[in-house]
Amino acid sequence: MSGFDERPVYFSDAFGSEEQADEREVSRISARKRFREFIREFHEGTFSYAYRDQLKRHYNLGRYFLEVDLQDLTSYDEQLADKLTKSPAEFLPLFEDAAREMADEVTKPRPLGEEDVQDIQITLKSDANPMSVRELRSEQMSKLVKIPGIIISASAIRAKATNITIQCRSCRNTISNIPLKPGLEGYAMPRKCPSDQAGRPPCPLDPFFIMPDKCKCVDFQVLKLQESPDAVPHGEMPRHMQLYCDRYLTEKVVPGNRVTVMGIYSIKKVSQKGDKDRDGVGVGIRKPYLRVVGIQVDTEGPGRSSGAPLNPLEEEEFNRFSSRPDAFETIAKSIAPFIYGSEDIKKAIACLLFGGSRKRLPDGLNRRGDINMLLLGDPGTAKSQLLKFVEKVSPIGVYTSGKGSSAAGLTASVIRDPASRNFIMEGGAMVLADGGVVCIDEFDKMREDDRVAIHEAMEQQTISIAKAGITTTLNSRCSVLAAANSVFGRWDETKGAENIDFMPTYCPVLT
Repeated sequence: MSGFDERPVYFSDAFGSEEQADEREVSRISARKRFREFIREFHEGTFSYAYRDQLKRHYNLGRYFLEVDLQDLTSYDEQLADKLTKSPAEFLPLFEDAAREMADEVTKPRPLGEEDVQDIQITLKSDANPMSVRELRSEQMSKLVKIPGIIISASAIRAKATNITIQCRSCRNTISNIPLKPGLEGYAMPRKCPSDQAGRPPCPLDPFFIMPDKCKCVDFQVLKLQESPDAVPHGEMPRHMQLYCDRYLTEKVVPGNRVTVMGIYSIKKVSQKGDKDRDGVGVGIRKPYLRVVGIQVDTEGPGRSSGAPLNPLEEEEFNRFSSRPDAFETIAKSIAPFIYGSEDIKKAIACLLFGGSRKRLPDGLNRRGDINMLLLGDPGTAKSQLLKFVEKVSPIGVYTSGKGSSAAGLTASVIRDPASRNFIMEGGAMVLADGGVVCIDEFDKMREDDRVAIHEAMEQQTISIAKAGITTTLNSRCSVLAAANSVFGRWDETKGAENIDFMPTYCPVLT
């Protein structure tokens, strides 16, 4: 009889076999080679090597980043672009390694003292249709996503370590160049010291500390993105998404900017104190955030909308329309055509929507070009409907009611960040409407203190904040269209100026 141990033994490797690891390594090497060939060889019809020239130009200017269009990568190698889209956390570092090798190749010879080539950051952009924050599901986890929205708060620039060096307090054993994952994930320090020296007692638990002078760090910033107002369903609150930007993506936007963000949909640990649900049972839920790899600002300053540029035919049509003698009347009739009459009011609203020219005087002072207007009249005269129409037709429009608005909600508020416990600033309605129109209904129902808060925003088009150690000035280059009733509810012809109960600052334009 044969023994039981002579039979074949079958086993499974939970961590993958060596052959699979070798195949992954070969795939990574080939992907890095293809990325390098893409930067070197991609050209357009005029044989202009866009990315190779851009990399050399940016490197010589001290800007160590390369902006890549995903459509160009797809046309060059569709399979490689698909891998980058589905597994960006794995293939984006390979792309950056390839860019660093190409930077070493195209910038030789470098001056003395700059022999070491710098790391290159890859930023991505795409013409694909964006998806809403509400459409993000678990299927998009760890994949590239593109979402639009409004930046409502931005943290200060802070430093995050990419490689750290730790040292044992007891035996002075040092472990160098420990890589950290990018994003908002931390690093769990080892509980025990691996050194085993004869004749010494073992090191205690948690003996390691970080050596700051031997760590490699990058700048990072945390942003808060809010859904676009036109994407919020009726009766629901707008949703938010936390954004993580690092290196050259920091300081690119300010609160109030409308942006389209490309990033890696990631998760982070919520708390260190054992999260519990309402029943007291521990849950393994992680909070999602977006690790940004590309930002496109849709609106920068007044008068620039996120719409498509005019083509020559449309431009010619506009020029023909501008030469017509009845152009002003035609535009005025196009404003709220469902409301009969009120020609003077519609002409004034047309002037408000077009605005004037912003002038900069020789002594450096600015003269605003935006027009502020107050509609004062009886109830039921379609003032609110006109405000609603302006909010809809303006490229950037924010509608609010005076009774439900406070000074902080209109200008800016300073709140404490629950994660870092630092004070951060969130922009209000007039900051979010930078470059557009703020429509304030029921202006007479506002408290006097809240009305005074928007004086500076209406005249100087800035909002100055000095709270909780934060001293700054925000832009609010917007027009204000307000609607109010007279003191007695209806206009009384016998009372004259007594119908108006506003400070002299708010002189009504139309009655």
